[in-house]
Amino acid sequence: MKISKEVKTALLVISGIVLLIFGFNYLKGQNLLDSSRTFYTEYDNVEGLTPSMPVTISGKVVGKVSSIDFKNDNSANLIVELLVDSDYQFSKNSKAELYETGLIGGKAVAIIPAFDNAGNAQSGDTLEGSVQAGLSELVNQRLTPIQENLESMLNSADALLKNLNTLFDSRTKANLKSSISGLNETIAEFKVTAKSLNELLADDNSKLNKSLANVETISANFSKVSDSIASANIGQTIDNLESTLNKFNTILAGLERGEGSMGKLLKDEALYNNLEGATGEMEALLKDIKLHPKRYFRILSKKEIPYSEEEKN
Repeated sequence: MKISKEVKTALLVISGIVLLIFGFNYLKGQNLLDSSRTFYTEYDNVEGLTPSMPVTISGKVVGKVSSIDFKNDNSANLIVELLVDSDYQFSKNSKAELYETGLIGGKAVAIIPAFDNAGNAQSGDTLEGSVQAGLSELVNQRLTPIQENLESMLNSADALLKNLNTLFDSRTKANLKSSISGLNETIAEFKVTAKSLNELLADDNSKLNKSLANVETISANFSKVSDSIASANIGQTIDNLESTLNKFNTILAGLERGEGSMGKLLKDEALYNNLEGATGEMEALLKDIKLHPKRYFRILSKKEIPYSEEEKN
């Protein structure tokens, strides 16, 4: 059977249209020959998400983003169409999380399965959308307080510099220069003093060595004396001293009880009174000798001297 040119042309045109539709949908991430499932999610800002970006579950690529369109409610929210090729079943309460694939990798969508024993998500269902904080956002969150603190520090430093400029006027600067000059002179004088001290120490080095030698000799002698004291019978000396003290205590106790001549002298009041009377008579005798020495010369002289009555004054 011979096919006419018109039929061939029609078949060619139809084939071209089919290939065009298939290729267009394939470029959009849709495979017309595959039984893919379509899900939707909603974001207020996709932050650079573009069609054909991957859709993942637990890090595994299971599909692509097929389209991104505005929601028809004048809210400026965006409806993202997800084309999932995997047969993996997940709950209809699962979330579609927008995340950053890297510093320059753009955005992607991760389906976070919910294990809540709810019904499985069906093609055409809308999943709850969420946004994971990206690295840039985390860096901004960290850098914002640092930037504020840095600005505050710079303002404080600027105010401090202004105060310093106000404080260090021409007169203060002149005084400061003068002080620094005086400090330099003091340092120079200190260097001269240190040099003189070094020379003095060098001159007296021999004397210092002799002094140290004498100190060593004294230390050696002290060590010998310490050894002699350590080797002495200190215990026996202490025992002898203790024995002597005991005897002395015994003598004192005897005196306290009135034993012996000394004890009786201390304790016997009659003896004390007799001694006191004898002392009085002795004083009277000495006084009479001084007043009337002639009475007592006859005792010492060979010639008898008559005794006369007491002369009256």
